[in-house]
Amino acid sequence: MADAVEAVLEQWRRECPDLDVAPIGVVGRIMRLSRLWDKAIKDFLGEHDLEPGEFDILSTLRRSGDPYELTAGAFLRASLVTTGAITLRVDRMIAKDLVTRVPDPADRRSVKIRLTPRGLETIDRVLPLHLANESRLLDGLAPDERRRLAAVLSTLLESNGDTPAR
Repeated sequence: MADAVEAVLEQWRRECPDLDVAPIGVVGRIMRLSRLWDKAIKDFLGEHDLEPGEFDILSTLRRSGDPYELTAGAFLRASLVTTGAITLRVDRMIAKDLVTRVPDPADRRSVKIRLTPRGLETIDRVLPLHLANESRLLDGLAPDERRRLAAVLSTLLESNGDTPAR
């Protein structure tokens, strides 16, 4: 059984036999999976009263370690989102009692974003469920296929300049 991208490839091969349309087979499938998975993950997080951006903030703070706080600058480097996006998300999350802003004792001009007890409980409760949901999205692959795909995608990301923030 062919996927939807294969049908597009067949059409292009028929209409433009002189063009190498093979990149569509990779890029088109990655983009299609991205759209499908974005929706699946958004729907899953919505069941837990979270938006994907809020989950990103909770998980970034949680993996930073106790006391689960980061300065705005450190947070921006760890999450790769814009200052404006962070400000709006944090404001919404403060209203939901998931995070708080605290003064940075090392720099009076700066504040830190910190998980509240409710935020910590939320991420600790939702993270295992989220990982199970992501695993479900990969059910079509055997464990060895998952490892190989992760390695290939990592190579592709690095070749496109996606490296860890410093």
